[in-house]
Amino acid sequence: QVQLVESGGGLVQPGGSLRLSCAASGSIFGIGGMGWYRQAPGKERELVAGISSGGTTNYVDSVKGRFTISRDNAKKMVQLQMNSLKPEDTAVYYCYADVRTTPTISSRSWGQGTQVTVSS
Repeated sequence: QVQLVESGGGLVQPGGSLRLSCAASGSIFGIGGMGWYRQAPGKERELVAGISSGGTTNYVDSVKGRFTISRDNAKKMVQLQMNSLKPEDTAVYYCYADVRTTPTISSRSWGQGTQVTVSS
């Protein structure tokens, strides 16, 4: 069984910064892609940022230049540095990890979600 535990959400004023962290634990043989989705009230869940095991990153256009994703493979962690936050970034943020529990079996695990609210 694999667990992803998130931390770092909260309330911040427009223009402020937050750093989200997500740590994986459990029966892990290896981890492929990791990243973050978000879901705002009344909207579909969207991919915010992803990072491959080799460090290749991708971002949704609305956060490019403001958010930075990184990972620490030794610690099985992924982080999202969010700068210049806007009210439209308000959402529940979910981390994910594509975890191999054996050399050939891989599935996506999800964190519990952390609320990010950008408001004055």
